[in-house]
Amino acid sequence: MQLCSNGTIWDMTPQSYVQNKAASSGSSFYYAFLFLPPQKRSAITAFYAFCREVDDVVDEALESGVAQAKLAWWKQEVINAFDGQAQHPVMQALMPLTGSFQIKAQQLNSIIEGCEMDLTQTRYLDAPALRTYCHLVAGVVGEVSAQIFGQTNPLTTQYAHALGQALQMTNIIRDVGEDALRGRIYIPIDTLQKFDVKAHEILNRIDSPRFQNLMHNLAQQTHLLYEEAFGLLPKEDSRAQKPGLMMASIYRTLLKEIEAAKFPVLHQRVALTPIRKLWLAWKVQALGQY
Repeated sequence: MQLCSNGTIWDMTPQSYVQNKAASSGSSFYYAFLFLPPQKRSAITAFYAFCREVDDVVDEALESGVAQAKLAWWKQEVINAFDGQAQHPVMQALMPLTGSFQIKAQQLNSIIEGCEMDLTQTRYLDAPALRTYCHLVAGVVGEVSAQIFGQTNPLTTQYAHALGQALQMTNIIRDVGEDALRGRIYIPIDTLQKFDVKAHEILNRIDSPRFQNLMHNLAQQTHLLYEEAFGLLPKEDSRAQKPGLMMASIYRTLLKEIEAAKFPVLHQRVALTPIRKLWLAWKVQALGQY
């Protein structure tokens, strides 16, 4: 049994730790990993575990100061890991694979910076401000994932960033109610004003025809983001990028479910069953349907 500098106790191999972290999250991303060859699966699992670790710091910390200190520890851990002194099992699992997939310290720290924004910012003025946040917490994640999946065309990075934005917007739509309980509203202020939805209505989870119109508009914009991403994917990389397309299929199906249910997101978390996620992932893998 070992104790990490951030207080985490662990008694398993780094590879077992990240596998357990990814599997226990219940995330749709996990289903896309199942079809990868071993080295890529190991890399994306370790990278995803890193993303979960730093995201959990924000979601689980009761005090902002404690979360800030933990994220500062993670920033230093990234520096130490790239200097050959990784302490946390996530970084010990990830570091042997960073060279093969060109994963850089700055990319990992950008993700941490995005998580830090959740500690200091609970509102976004407009779409460009929200895009900056989404770039850090989702666009960079998409970029690293695309590198791991395999790309031969630099334009695939643009696809990955666009897809990351679409996935994050789907999360924002799904989690409106849960985020409100934490005092956060990711829908830009100017968008709320356009549909005459007040911040206090979101925070108090008050549904209305105005809220429904707002959410319908956000869903339509998100569908356009998916289409934009698909249009940016170079044909020569489409086969290698199937895991990302699996995630797109799962998340877009979720978005359609939320729409069909008339956006119950203020009081209910809409989710797909594990077997349905696996089925959607298999359809992309076997049939190319997304």
